[in-house]
Amino acid sequence: MAESGIEELSQVSNLSDVFNPLLTTPSYSSPAALNGSSLKDFSSGDVHVLDDGRTINDFIDNKIKTLQSEDSEEPFLVADLQSVIDRHQQWLTLLPRVKPFYAVKCNNTPAVLRVLRALSTGFDCASKAEIQMVLNLGVSPDKIIFAHTTKPMSHIRFAAAHRVQTMTFDSEEELRKISLCHPKARLVLRIAADDSDSLLRLSSKFGAGLGLVERLLGLAIDLDLTVIGVSFHVGSGCTGSQAFQRAISDARQVFDIASVLGVQMSLLDIGGGFSGRDNFEVKFEEFSDVINASLDKFFPPDCGVQIIAEPGRFYVESAFTLAVNVIAKKNCEESGPGGQIMYYINDGVYGSLSCIVNDPAHPSIQLLPHRAVGVGEVRYRSVVWGPTCDSFDKVSDSAMIPELQVGDWLLVHHMGAYTVSLSTNFNGFEGAKVFPVVTEETRRLLELRHTLA
Repeated sequence: MAESGIEELSQVSNLSDVFNPLLTTPSYSSPAALNGSSLKDFSSGDVHVLDDGRTINDFIDNKIKTLQSEDSEEPFLVADLQSVIDRHQQWLTLLPRVKPFYAVKCNNTPAVLRVLRALSTGFDCASKAEIQMVLNLGVSPDKIIFAHTTKPMSHIRFAAAHRVQTMTFDSEEELRKISLCHPKARLVLRIAADDSDSLLRLSSKFGAGLGLVERLLGLAIDLDLTVIGVSFHVGSGCTGSQAFQRAISDARQVFDIASVLGVQMSLLDIGGGFSGRDNFEVKFEEFSDVINASLDKFFPPDCGVQIIAEPGRFYVESAFTLAVNVIAKKNCEESGPGGQIMYYINDGVYGSLSCIVNDPAHPSIQLLPHRAVGVGEVRYRSVVWGPTCDSFDKVSDSAMIPELQVGDWLLVHHMGAYTVSLSTNFNGFEGAKVFPVVTEETRRLLELRHTLA
């Protein structure tokens, strides 16, 4: 059986174990390797430690007070790094055979990437810029999968020059490009998956049908390229767990076709799209049960196949909270027909709230007043606009909120997935600044690891 070429990742069983395995992991033993995730990265600079029992809410309250004292109302995001760690713990508990390769495209906040590197995850990169970003953290190239099936040739050459070997393909032309630019690459054939139960479908753009598999593998053989495995993606916001059973079964067929052709595969990539919300209509536990059962049936533990996945929103969706300021208001009599109150906030669909229009897998947002809301306080159906000059920049046309005043703040939870990575500075409005925070308990564990390393 061919080796996958992707480094195995550590498993953990509790919070302390999230970090302790790294103390003895060879790839993290040198001071140079530790630079990307040492204590200084998590207790100073851009990362804030919640000491003396402070909470995320305390941090938000203090940040708003600080901005008010500075005569500023800029929007900001708070990134709860403990939430990222907790998600990692959940992943390793429920999918012990599946090694996570975080999808950088989902949220490339440096502090998040540093935490994930400290947790020894792999990374799913879609471009040379993402590869460079991860390599700059000290990540080993064998912990990167270049998971894009239509890559610019210069990006393929960049991957080759930086020893990133594993990459995906789904067409003959991609194989020819790779043979010219990176002939020693270790290739993963992406197949189309049934994504009809997903809110964001991807198979219309990516993935080869099963009928093309033999032809593609034959060309790879003719070009003297090494194909090590299969990948698929059932789409984001998947609402049917059986989609994974069908896709894993299809992958088994591809492995069997490859075996007949003399290609011994050793890697299965089950993609991403897992929700990071506890209240999503299908629980992660249901997905993990189906995945585990399907893997045991089609790829039993002793088969020699490494299983990986590309979770993004699962790790970060619920870790980020957005704080926005009401910068303008129109009272009912000024708002024209219908008499609704209109509010204008300093972030919108061209900024952090781009997920409203760009991410079908992102549920409707809920705007929550930061101020205390009195018992029985009347709520009004309100229109909320973003700050730009474009009428497309509408955050909500039916927000049920109590009457607000200019200067009030609103909070939006679950803002970690495809928000900061899609934000623009249209009209000169800068994106919300991210303030990563970490608990004192986690800081101490990081300090211990840094001391003993």
